[in-house]
Amino acid sequence: MRITVGNQLKMLNVLEHPKKSNVEKSDRREAEGRRRPLSRIRNIGIMAHIDAGKTTTTERMLFYSGRVHKIGEVDSGTATMDWMIQEQERGITITSAATTFFWRDHQVNIIDTPGHVDFTVEVERSLRVLDGAIGVFCGVAGVQPQSETVWHQAGKYRIPCLAFVNKLDRKGADFDRALHDVRIKLGAPVAAVQMPLGAEESFQGIVDLVDMKTVSFDEGSKGARLDVSGIPSEITAEAEKARSRLVEAVADVDERVLEIYLENPDVPANELRAGLRRATLALKIVPVFCGSALKNKGVQPLLDAVVEYLPSPTDVLPIKGHHPKTDELVEREADDFKPMSSLAFKIVTDPYVGRLCFVRVYSGVLKKGQNVFNPRTRKRERVGRIVRLHAKHREELDVLYSGEIGGLVGLKEVTTGDTLCAENQPVLLERIDFPEPVISMAVEPRSQADKEALAEALKSLSEEDPTFKVRIDEDTGQTIISGMGELHLEILKDRMFREFKVQAKAGKPMVWYRESLQKAARGEHKFQREFGGTLQYGHVCLEVAPLSRGSGTTIEFQVSNNVIPEEFRDAIQAGIEDGLATGVLANYPVVDLDVGIVGGSTNPDYSSEPAFRTAAVMALRDAVRAAGPVLLEPVMDLEILTPEEHFGDVLGDLNSRRGQVKAVNPRGVVQIIHADVPLAELFGYATALRSLTRGRATHSMQPRKFEVVPESIQHSILQH
Repeated sequence: MRITVGNQLKMLNVLEHPKKSNVEKSDRREAEGRRRPLSRIRNIGIMAHIDAGKTTTTERMLFYSGRVHKIGEVDSGTATMDWMIQEQERGITITSAATTFFWRDHQVNIIDTPGHVDFTVEVERSLRVLDGAIGVFCGVAGVQPQSETVWHQAGKYRIPCLAFVNKLDRKGADFDRALHDVRIKLGAPVAAVQMPLGAEESFQGIVDLVDMKTVSFDEGSKGARLDVSGIPSEITAEAEKARSRLVEAVADVDERVLEIYLENPDVPANELRAGLRRATLALKIVPVFCGSALKNKGVQPLLDAVVEYLPSPTDVLPIKGHHPKTDELVEREADDFKPMSSLAFKIVTDPYVGRLCFVRVYSGVLKKGQNVFNPRTRKRERVGRIVRLHAKHREELDVLYSGEIGGLVGLKEVTTGDTLCAENQPVLLERIDFPEPVISMAVEPRSQADKEALAEALKSLSEEDPTFKVRIDEDTGQTIISGMGELHLEILKDRMFREFKVQAKAGKPMVWYRESLQKAARGEHKFQREFGGTLQYGHVCLEVAPLSRGSGTTIEFQVSNNVIPEEFRDAIQAGIEDGLATGVLANYPVVDLDVGIVGGSTNPDYSSEPAFRTAAVMALRDAVRAAGPVLLEPVMDLEILTPEEHFGDVLGDLNSRRGQVKAVNPRGVVQIIHADVPLAELFGYATALRSLTRGRATHSMQPRKFEVVPESIQHSILQH
């Protein structure tokens, strides 16, 4: 039986899928002008380790849904979602790209996220506004380091997920091993909803364990035509066992399926599908699918799963926030007639429309020309234009309804993580937390004429990317930019030159160290100086104590208002934060300590906020100097896949880089090495590894922790 993409509903009838999704009816109110009902909207993300096939999978989704009419390829630089020239040149995703397509009369808003650890902020802010996600895993490599990172990011936001085991046509691919990897390494309650038909080069399609059908994909039509048939006799027994495992997994977590199972172990397909949906939304099961996106196999059933198993905005809990004035808890559910609330999750500089703000509307409607209120700035701004996002292309809209994602043009003071809401019923949604940068680079304009252009470019880039920091070095006057890794800074530098046409010089990347303490200590400073004929007075006494790594910093006033009045406390806190930002050893931030303000004094005639702020800075620095300050360096979790014959060379090189090998796991003809290595020793590692292994080894890394720099190395860093 042949089925074309243009007749998807016919295909669904053949597969015995219901024409409508199993979403329960909602009593939430919806505006008449909606493009699709709330129950037929899916806001999803594609996430995975670099090179697992996220963008390739997304490209096939766009093609089979009719959103694009030609399949783009990552390797040839023609992928729709990898539209930046830097992405096309490197064959990787750098920035998350959003688009909308329609499948089975459902509106799917999808965000393709990067897989490289340097751009993890793109994953974080995308997952913050999504309702569901698809984790893509390589059928050969299984769960890789960044796979774990993005999976746990999704878990933090309690996002229901599907898993797609990709690249099953590749040599060494093993679906069962990948399934086991996801279950063990991620602790995910996986349940295989499909099994592969064939393996490696003989991979033909999939076995649907819900409907007990095989689906193969016609190569001549690029997988657009599907062959649906019964299960071959030689794999019937294996398929029946796999279905039994699936039914039992669902019955373990869903009472309705358990009741049916106890009466008849052969649970009907429609009941099993409904149970799978309930279990997925409750985070009790992760349905697993399989295929090869590059070979156009398995993507349409994955699209069906998005509709069947991932949540609509009505299936998720109301978004929570606080009233900006009273701090009272506020909830907003997806309802077009509730007060408008939305979250700005990304800012980009668009060459055609200017400053573009990506938003998710949680409640109410957002109209073109409407005034929106920003609780952070306590200002209102006017929405000039609204656009639907399709990678780098924009489609004009008049309104965004609750549950939808789009772009706003005309907002000048909005930053990533800001809430946009109705001014008469404001709400402040939880902001997005971003990691601190670990690597720095000095930049300077080539001429005085380029100085202003450089400042403007850095301002725009820092507005777009919250993990990109810009500061001026107090000692040298140099402009220092900081980011998440070598590639991150390389991309930003490239964008400065190409997009913003800035003529600038950039230094070599440098590690952005931290400072911390070895012991508790006390500091005191009395600031008493005359400025402009007026005496300024401030006196602060404080104590510092080290905390465990990664604990952050706490500041606590341990004195009464009689000793330090309330009016000076904000100034003291600001002074302490100033001191923590610059440190005492080499102008690096001081982290992981407890600061207690234990004493001080005031002068009723001459005390002032500037004086107390200065006194706090000086007291903190005295205390930190007395507490045995040390430098901390970022240590990376490094994973290397190397052929056995190069294993010794790779290991020796790691030892020379102060690496600590944690584990070595053989997998077929390759060895997988897991090691902790200081970031300072990994500059240029990709080139060195290629040279050592003749280009046959691959590696990936992600930040793991901060550790004290050895004394001999610390001395050379400070001397330098």
